[in-house]
Amino acid sequence: MTARTTGLAAKCCAALITGGLLTMLSPSPAVSVPNVPDAPGVPEYTTAEAGNPFVDGWYADPDIALYEGAYWVFPTTSRPYDEQTHLDAFSSTDLVHWTKHSKVLTKADVSWAERAMWAPAPIERDGKYYLYFAANDIQNDSQLGGIGVAVADRPEGPYEDAIGRPLIPAFHNGAQPIDQDVFIDDDGQAYMYYGGWGHANVVKLNPDMTSLGTFADGSTYKEITPEGYVEGAQMFKRGGKYYLMWSEGGWTGPDYSVSYAIADSPTGPFEKLDKVLAQDPAVAKGSGHNSVVNVPGTDIWYIFYHRRPLSETDGNHRQLAYDRMHFRPDGTIERIEMKVRDNFADGNALGWKTYGGSWAVAGGRYRAGRSQGGKALLDTNFADFTQEADVTVSSRGGDAGLTFRVTRPAVGTDSYSGYYAGIGASGKVVLGRVNDSWTPLRTAGLRITPGSTHKLRVTAVGSSIKVYVDDMTKPRISVTDATYPSGANGVRVFDTAAGFDNVAVRPAQ
Repeated sequence: MTARTTGLAAKCCAALITGGLLTMLSPSPAVSVPNVPDAPGVPEYTTAEAGNPFVDGWYADPDIALYEGAYWVFPTTSRPYDEQTHLDAFSSTDLVHWTKHSKVLTKADVSWAERAMWAPAPIERDGKYYLYFAANDIQNDSQLGGIGVAVADRPEGPYEDAIGRPLIPAFHNGAQPIDQDVFIDDDGQAYMYYGGWGHANVVKLNPDMTSLGTFADGSTYKEITPEGYVEGAQMFKRGGKYYLMWSEGGWTGPDYSVSYAIADSPTGPFEKLDKVLAQDPAVAKGSGHNSVVNVPGTDIWYIFYHRRPLSETDGNHRQLAYDRMHFRPDGTIERIEMKVRDNFADGNALGWKTYGGSWAVAGGRYRAGRSQGGKALLDTNFADFTQEADVTVSSRGGDAGLTFRVTRPAVGTDSYSGYYAGIGASGKVVLGRVNDSWTPLRTAGLRITPGSTHKLRVTAVGSSIKVYVDDMTKPRISVTDATYPSGANGVRVFDTAAGFDNVAVRPAQ
């Protein structure tokens, strides 16, 4: 959750990085968008097309910045507080392939930090890379801790404590000194937005980025708390307007979410407009503590955030995700949909869990060796949905395809409850119901050859289940069966090897 200007912004006054994001100064559709040099290619995705989570491990509170032609994400290491003693970073030039940079800052680099190193906020200014962070989770002003600042000569560090003490060491206006975000406005003035315990403050940063300035009225800490604010302030600018985003609810609960306000000034007033990101009981829960990024030279925006898989109950089991963020013509933000996609272009199968068989990503596909019912599932819980994938069956005699509304998964040919729709090179489309045994529902003829790829789609709405192959206008199989109302989605093989690509699950169409 931070902001920062980069050498890129210095070269081209048309853009600046704020609140952990790169924002265009004039991205309004009515204004021509400048071509930004040295920027990475233009990734225009609907979501993380190669799958969420986009990196491995338990992480939270991601803040994204653009440094030297690469996107950099700095998250919290999501562990018990006493184990939150270092910060990692991830970089990518395409938002698909990510490189991990371990321990860019540790408590060994900060003499006063002991635990709870949270919510790193990156920003660049005058060739120096700053990383703001909270440490020690102080509960009152007599404890040592608060918001610190580290500095480095390179994005990946090594970072070192810039001032040897917390920059904000105490409560002001009721705000716990955590969850900071830094934003540099068009005129070069830097601001920090921060606060926990239901209060948000804004302060000015001096040009040295390591000391606080004052406002015209002589104050240092200005409270800007909007309705519903809990923590996780995030600021960006678009079309001359200032957008403040924040998190609501409890970070360990499913109600964690993101709301926002728009103002004409960096200090507000900020009046809540809407909740834009919340849990989806079919996809993930506890979604919040976000940052945003604008792709240079475009009006393409992404929201980066953390969320908890549906099956996880440990509060620290959080993962990093991103989705596309869209604006209405009046500048308000559309509600964000957590999409489920995986084209395996990143070379991994993060978010999938396998039950039997051998599974590996190779050549941009999720490949399964021949087995008697090996399956791989996403942690989803869709009732009505459309699910599809490109399926390549390697040999005659078996079949491969989609399994859905799955519960009780285990290793074994038919060890689950749910449904399965598959295609076989022997010339068939099959749909069946499974409950530790196979009950065929319908079979249709299909001419395919081993090694050929076919698009397989299932649309399930209530008791209606339709299966499409290649022709998405006319179902090959249509049945009515209300045995299983909801569950996980995945892929499966039976007595054949197969490859899967372009997996997607979405609300029914």
